[in-house]
Amino acid sequence: MAKSVIVKDSFSAKFRFVAILPGKIYIQRHIICDLMMRLTAMISGKVQRVGYRAKVVSAAQNLGLTGFVQNRPDGHVLLIAEGSRENLEKLASAIKIKDLLIDVHEIESEFSEASGAYPTFRKMTGPDEVGERLDDGIEILKELVVGVRVIASNTEKLLSITGNGFAELNGKMDQMLDKQDQMLDKQDQMLDKQDQMLDKQDSTIGEIQKLRSDMKCHLDRRFDRIEGYLNVQKEESLP
Repeated sequence: MAKSVIVKDSFSAKFRFVAILPGKIYIQRHIICDLMMRLTAMISGKVQRVGYRAKVVSAAQNLGLTGFVQNRPDGHVLLIAEGSRENLEKLASAIKIKDLLIDVHEIESEFSEASGAYPTFRKMTGPDEVGERLDDGIEILKELVVGVRVIASNTEKLLSITGNGFAELNGKMDQMLDKQDQMLDKQDQMLDKQDQMLDKQDSTIGEIQKLRSDMKCHLDRRFDRIEGYLNVQKEESLP
């Protein structure tokens, strides 16, 4: 008589139906369901009172996992999550966070079979944690105020340097404009001298033209006298 049992596939971490007959074993090829696993991780670094657990909760809920995340007295963060191995590996990668506040140094993790004891994924808090978080919030606000003051001081210095730079630039521009005015004045003087030279040239040309006219008249009179004298000599030489 055949028997049917469910066994775990050690290669794919999934369950399969197995039919056992006398002398034969038939393995059903269809995968029935994913094996639920548990991830237990201990995270060290700058991970407490910096919003790390909220990020872990968000990542776990987005992956559909169940379990919890909790601060430990030694400064570590404990994470227990249950779900498919694929999603647990994604979570293990997502919680390696490094930003301005969070700095994960090391994650010690191990996988085991799930218990199914957790209906959701949540953040576990201690009885004194609210007051401690208020104190931490005050310290963070103090750091922010100091940072804002440093930024304001640097901004004032930058504005002062920029203002001095603009003042120097304006002074240099005024000097350049003064030099440009001086150059324009010299150019005007050169143009005035050029006009005077042109006036003198016109006057010289006029005098030359008048001299040529006077010389022409004088030469014409002399030529007329010479011509008259030659005509008289010619008439007297005739028989």
